Amino acid sequence: MNNEGPPLESLTRRLAECPADFLAEPRIGKAGSINVAAVVADLLRDLGGTPSRVQLAAFDSKSPKRDRNRLRLVLIACWLLHNAWFREHTGLANYVSTFLVTGLTELAELTQAPKFVSDPDRREELARLCLQSLGLRPAGETDVQAQDRLATLNTAERQRVIKAAREAEARAQEIRRKMAEKEAYEASLKTFRE
Repeated sequence: MNNEGPPLESLTRRLAECPADFLAEPRIGKAGSINVAAVVADLLRDLGGTPSRVQLAAFDSKSPKRDRNRLRLVLIACWLLHNAWFREHTGLANYVSTFLVTGLTELAELTQAPKFVSDPDRREELARLCLQSLGLRPAGETDVQAQDRLATLNTAERQRVIKAAREAEARAQEIRRKMAEKEAYEASLKTFRE
């Protein structure tokens, strides 16, 4: 995040104003109305890139259960990344392509895509993730501030912390249970000896 990007407020406002077309159902097999690969191709061209069939294949799906939310999130991210600031800065197309292919998968598994339009924290999270994936930070922020705020909002990281806390609590309960069993066994041995 060495370079300064656009103001965060402009990105979150853009997400809040996301048009219905970008919230429509992605085409998966014969269902849905929006061809996500075509939207991604248009974005990449507008950012100065030349999308390949291999890049765009990641946005064709036959599995609604697995890919529906991810593709919906890709559409929202395309809307965000079509912001004039990104179109005016060259050399971002490959980073955007990588982000759209791999950077949204975990997030889509944890949060429903429309939340990234309707919820202020999720809007900020998506905007910050987009900037981070492009090696940018919000205008007016230092690297440390940008990383700290993203860590605070990061849904995937929060889920990892919750999971680790649950696992630690389960281990602690197991240790307490084994200690209680050992104490009971030792008490029974002492009673037997007396």
